[in-house]
Amino acid sequence: MNAPKISATLVALICAVNTGSSPTSTHASLPSLPAHGSDRIRADQWHLGSLATAEANKLSNGDGVTVAVPDTGVHPHPDLTGNLLQGTDILSGGGGNGQDDRNSHGTGMAGLIAAHGQGNNNGARGIAPRAKILPIRSSTEDNESKPDDLGRAVEYAISSGASVISISSAGSSSPVLRQAIRAALAANVVVVAAAGNRPADSEVGYPASEVGVLAVGGVDRSGAHATVSVAGPEIDVVAPAVDIYSTSINGKYRKGTGTSDATAIVAGAAALIRSKYPYLPAQEVAHRLTATAVDKGPPGRDDEYGYGVIDLVAALTADVPPLGFESASAPAGAGASTTAGARPGDDGDGATVRGLVTLAVIVTAGVGWAWVARRRRRGDDPPPRISR
Repeated sequence: MNAPKISATLVALICAVNTGSSPTSTHASLPSLPAHGSDRIRADQWHLGSLATAEANKLSNGDGVTVAVPDTGVHPHPDLTGNLLQGTDILSGGGGNGQDDRNSHGTGMAGLIAAHGQGNNNGARGIAPRAKILPIRSSTEDNESKPDDLGRAVEYAISSGASVISISSAGSSSPVLRQAIRAALAANVVVVAAAGNRPADSEVGYPASEVGVLAVGGVDRSGAHATVSVAGPEIDVVAPAVDIYSTSINGKYRKGTGTSDATAIVAGAAALIRSKYPYLPAQEVAHRLTATAVDKGPPGRDDEYGYGVIDLVAALTADVPPLGFESASAPAGAGASTTAGARPGDDGDGATVRGLVTLAVIVTAGVGWAWVARRRRRGDDPPPRISR
C-alpha cells in the first residue's frame, strides 16, 4: 500500500526576502534573517489580515488547548518558545520527543497554528498563539508517512490529551489508521485533515474523506479556489493555501502553497473555539466553522469551497443553532445555543452568521452523540487512495 504524502507540494523559496530577489528553489526554508527580515515575515503573512486574526485574538488565543501535529516533527523555533511540548517519534528507530524536523514541513504547520512571534511584530504568528503544540514525528524527511505510522500517531495524540489533531497529509488508509481516526472522533477530538494537492492528487484523500473529519481545501489571495487544492464532495471548509509564510527549522522561515497550510490554519481556528467554548463537543466545534463560513461559489455547499471560507470572528461570536445535543461535561443550565459552551464570563454576542447552512444530523450507535452529515458517505471502508 502506498504511503500518504504530505500535501505541501509547490513550496517556493524567496532566497532573500529583504532584497526582493526572485524565487530560485523549491525548498521550503528561507535563509536566516536579521530582525528587519523577521518583520517582513509578519508583513508577508497575508492570511492573518484576510482572516481578521487580530480581531479574533481579542476573543480567544487558544489558551488551554493542545493541538497534536503528526508530521515530520517540529523543530524548536523562537516563535514557538513555550508553546512546544515534549512529543514522540513514531518512526522505526526513533525514540525522540518529536522535536526533530529534518524537512521543515511539520515546523511550518506548528507555526501556522501556534507561533507567537518575538514581540513588536517580529517573526511569524499563528492563529492560536497561546495554544500548545504536541509534536509527533510520523513522516520521514522525504514527506512520506505509512498509514499505520499515522494511525499510531493519532493514538498517541488521543492518549496525550490533545483536543485537536491537525493532519496535513492525504493518501491511502489502513485498518490501523481508520480505527485510530474513528477512535479520535469518538473521544471528542476535533480532527482536521488536508484534502490533497493537484496534480499529484485527483480526489480527496484519507483521512479527510472519513465522515466526521473536517476536510480542508484551499483558496488563493483573492479568495478564489486555489488551483493546487483538490475538490470533492467531502470538502467542508476552505482557508488560505497560497504563498503562506510560517516557521521553519533552525530559526528560519518558509513560504508554502498547499492544502497542508490551509489545514493548519483551520486547526488553529478549532483551537480558538475549543478555548473559548471548552464545553462544546468536537462536532459542535466543526459545526461552528461550517455554519459561519463565508459562502463562495454556487449558493450553499459545493465541491470546491465546501461551506465556504472560515470566518474566525463569526465562529467565535455567532449564535449558532445547535446540533441538538449538549456536552455531558457542560454545566447544568447551560442553555440550548452552542454559545452555552463558553467560558464563564463570555457572552457570545451573536454576530450575524454569514453563509449559514442547515446541517443534517446522523445519530451513530455506540458513540453517544450525533455526527454532522457534511458530506456524502462513500462507505465505511473506502478503498486505498494512492498518493503520487
